[in-house]
Amino acid sequence: MKIIRCKHENQFIYGIIEGDSVRLLHGTPFPEPVLTDKYLEVKDIELIAPCEPSKIIAMGLNYHSHAREMGQKIPNSPLTFLKPSTSVIGHEAHIIYPSSSARVDFEGELAVIIKKPAWSVSQDKAYEYILGYSCFNDVTARDLQQVDSQWTRAKGFDTFAAVGPWIETDLQADSLNIETFLNNEIKQKGNTSDLIYSIPEIIHFISNVMTLMPGDIIATGTPAGIGPMKPGDCVEVKIEGIGTLRNYIVTNGYKGYS
Repeated sequence: MKIIRCKHENQFIYGIIEGDSVRLLHGTPFPEPVLTDKYLEVKDIELIAPCEPSKIIAMGLNYHSHAREMGQKIPNSPLTFLKPSTSVIGHEAHIIYPSSSARVDFEGELAVIIKKPAWSVSQDKAYEYILGYSCFNDVTARDLQQVDSQWTRAKGFDTFAAVGPWIETDLQADSLNIETFLNNEIKQKGNTSDLIYSIPEIIHFISNVMTLMPGDIIATGTPAGIGPMKPGDCVEVKIEGIGTLRNYIVTNGYKGYS
């Protein structure tokens, strides 16, 4: 099931993709989607970010390949950081290149979407708290990350958490190909089997620190191949079984994409 959140006639609504149509849901899909008998045509809606998280919890150095790339040791426990909810954008939206940075990087990732409040969840129960999965771009001002002692500024700019195009619920996520393309050129190629800490381990770890809420996003880390983007670029994160998240890099005054 592909759960979308979309804009139609100035209303924000949830639905599921059924061919060329969108079948609307009663309210939100949390904790479980409830279908209505109302439909819209896909051509008549505008996709937006598929959920409204209270927070995004992201993982640092969670692929063996990325740890090697960065010359870092494997963390002794999951390395987490937060991105604000104000950084969220959806499919086809603009990533704004901040004037305070000279290098902004892509980081293609698998996103886990939480469906119900989760506190102190055991690993064997972790999947009971997952609504589904999406594509994620953990956009990072790399130069600012290296300057600051923590990553809030580098990871937290508005538009620095691209997620979409939808939430895929029918998926086994332990061995998925993940690729990132910049202007149609492949830059990252990995597989979720290379994760250092598995999704159940991540949920167990995070939920013993903070309560996960419906719609929260866990960004599970990026494989090797991170690199810079510039205004005018198109970046795509493609994940097997989910689809493609596409965004465009702009400055506030940039007129190339609209």
